[in-house]
Amino acid sequence: MASNGVNKPLVGILMGSDSDLPVMQEAVKVLEELGVGSEVHTLSAHRTPEAVVEYVTKSEASGYKVFICGAGGAAHLAGVVAAHTALPVIGVPIMNKTTAGIDALFATVQMPPGIPVATVAINGAKNAGILAAQIIGAGDSNVLQNVRTFKEKMAKDIKAKDSELQEKGFKKYLEDKGLI
Repeated sequence: MASNGVNKPLVGILMGSDSDLPVMQEAVKVLEELGVGSEVHTLSAHRTPEAVVEYVTKSEASGYKVFICGAGGAAHLAGVVAAHTALPVIGVPIMNKTTAGIDALFATVQMPPGIPVATVAINGAKNAGILAAQIIGAGDSNVLQNVRTFKEKMAKDIKAKDSELQEKGFKKYLEDKGLI
């Protein structure tokens, strides 16, 4: 089922557990903002490996362009997906209490030759969504323009914050933001 009504899904977002959804929703949100449709599923590399392969095969055949996979702990989901598709796969290591996500980062980034997974920061689902849009934008001028506009807005926002900081000074700026 499509997670947003933006467009036909082009990005499959998978997570190993529903507990990953609070992190992975950031990919969905930014893809919506950039005009890219996505679909979200909870599928496990270890508990439902056949379902993962079936989903990847079906999604690739229906025109998906990128997969984003979030997983913690052993974090093999992105690697399993990458092993079953020629499409780009972006891994999102998910933070956990035991190792702060370092184990998931290593499991996601340390792929064998021939099975690449682009890996973003721990809990970096928003960047995974932006990267997916950039990949799609390489062949879709509308999405590319949406990414450009998004980045231009970020630059304007930073410049506005700097202007406010320079005008108020750092102490007043922090006070006004409720940070001191």
